[in-house]
Amino acid sequence: MGTGKTTLGRELATRLHRPFLDSDEMVEARHGRTVREIWHTDGEAGYRGFETEALVDALAGPPAVIAAAGGVVLSEQNRRALRNSGARVIWLQLDPELLVARAVTGTHRPLLDQDPLGALEAMAAQRHDLYAEVATETLEVKGRTVDELADTVLR
Repeated sequence: MGTGKTTLGRELATRLHRPFLDSDEMVEARHGRTVREIWHTDGEAGYRGFETEALVDALAGPPAVIAAAGGVVLSEQNRRALRNSGARVIWLQLDPELLVARAVTGTHRPLLDQDPLGALEAMAAQRHDLYAEVATETLEVKGRTVDELADTVLR
């Protein structure tokens, strides 16, 4: 959350001449509600189910650049789908302290409502091994431009 996966994903999709798919945007389009509205009406479990549908659909389609929501790794089904897809999975890393300023700018992140830094630190700790399980490569975001990150991925 806030690492720049949507920005980098759009850049990579442009350079690769492939569609760009953002799992949150897919969920919102399919259900006609924002992520925040889904969280408030269907709860986290409801959102996570929609998130899985979006990921499975994105992986099943033609080759694309996919920006999967950060919590997608919480589900074993999703991790298995990522591993079995043959997709290149890039884990964008950035310290929670640096993420706070970037992640709180949007209104679609209900997990950050109360204590953004605490939530980001807890998520990083909880998800670290799960990201490592599915990532085919890891990129440190700090101090790098989108162009630099895209160049690295494409190399």
